[in-house]
Amino acid sequence: MVATYIQQSIEQLKTNIFMHVRHRTLIQYTGSPLLDENQLFYLLLPFLNGEKWDEQIQESAITVGIVHASLSEHDKISETNATSKEQQLTVLSGDYYSGRYYEILAHSGNITLIRQLSEGIVTRCEHQIKLYESTQYTINEWYQITSGIQTELIKRFYQVYQFEQYSSFMHTALLLLQLRKELRNHQNDNPSSLFLKMKESVSGQGNSIVSIIQSEIDSLNNLLNEYLQSSSYLKDDLKLYIKQQVAFNDKLTRER
Repeated sequence: MVATYIQQSIEQLKTNIFMHVRHRTLIQYTGSPLLDENQLFYLLLPFLNGEKWDEQIQESAITVGIVHASLSEHDKISETNATSKEQQLTVLSGDYYSGRYYEILAHSGNITLIRQLSEGIVTRCEHQIKLYESTQYTINEWYQITSGIQTELIKRFYQVYQFEQYSSFMHTALLLLQLRKELRNHQNDNPSSLFLKMKESVSGQGNSIVSIIQSEIDSLNNLLNEYLQSSSYLKDDLKLYIKQQVAFNDKLTRER
């Protein structure tokens, strides 16, 4: 297996997701759905590692991708100018994607998956809501919230199909990659609401938020390397891809 095959598999999953939610008017005004390739990789990780992967599992992975797209559309809604045509259509696109994944789930008849994804959506949204609360959370709690937003639905997918052995890689890598993204956005003078909340949680402490997050990234990187070194079942090509994925994102951050 080479990186080209892995990337082709991710692109194919992305194409399959687009095919299920394509709508000309929505694409015209809101663009294609937002899909995180890092999340798609971890959705496919069991498949890429040679686990049993039938049509039902593939359809379930597509459904999880559509759920992510739906939630991402709702996350794009601006608090200002929320009545513009583009903003209204962004809301509609999120609702449209929601309808599509419920339709797929209904046709599948997979009650276990329906239950797990429904619970996962609730949990993921509860994490997202914390960004708008006045409650003060610690920096470690913000890490947990960030991880929940990134990983909850994939975790549920793993649970349904007994792929939990991949959870350590998935949780550690996706949190690490998201924290790197938060630093890049900050460096580009475009900090997210999450970054500002994390910054607020450490105000008054000696270290800057950048150094605090970088320290967490370093710890996660060390932990991920430990998982990769000790794993006896993950293919070497996949271990290398994960390392390269992390290194590439690290390079993007340090070049800014």
